[in-house]
Amino acid sequence: MINNTLSLHHIVRESTLTENAPLLIMMHGYGSDENDLFSFANELPEEFFIISVRAPYTMQPFGNAWYAINFDAEKGKWNDNEQAIESRDLISKFIDEAIDSYPVDKNNVSLLGFSQGSILSYAIALTYPEKIKNIVALSGYISKDILPEDTTKDYSHLNFYCSHGNVDQVIPVDWARQTAPYLSSLNIKHQYSEFPVGHGVAPQNFYEFKNWLINNL
Repeated sequence: MINNTLSLHHIVRESTLTENAPLLIMMHGYGSDENDLFSFANELPEEFFIISVRAPYTMQPFGNAWYAINFDAEKGKWNDNEQAIESRDLISKFIDEAIDSYPVDKNNVSLLGFSQGSILSYAIALTYPEKIKNIVALSGYISKDILPEDTTKDYSHLNFYCSHGNVDQVIPVDWARQTAPYLSSLNIKHQYSEFPVGHGVAPQNFYEFKNWLINNL
């Protein structure tokens, strides 16, 4: 049933519902692929129609990225924000394609992102809030460089679950701790949790966001 004529390569786990299924789109981190987060799929509610997408930029010797992370002697480590914005908009387009191609509910779309996929989840929800309901943002942060200038849109229906490892060696936990105040400033519902891990998802983290998803189906 996978329709890979869509703009992003992806794999699916079908829902037990034959129409109007809640849609969950998974976005992996830098250097990974669509199989990474898909390992969660069998543990998540059967009602979800789950799509795990592959980022568009191929890395060598393996893996994929949503945007380049460059290491420069002068600039230090910096993100290619133009590529990030292109990926943000590409995922927005992919959401429309998935709604047209699969038996899902366009009013019940959730995003689940890890690391770079999490950074994009924030950007998509805050740029195209009318397309999204719930966001699970794991080990990421809000990059204001890839947000729209206008943040006066209607965000009242959005709901975020955000988590981070407090010994994360890849994305500093201090960056993630800025998330809750920022979402509060926009009057957006959210939950923020930390776990005693590095750049990864602890079992208790998984069970917490799984229960959050069930409660917000």
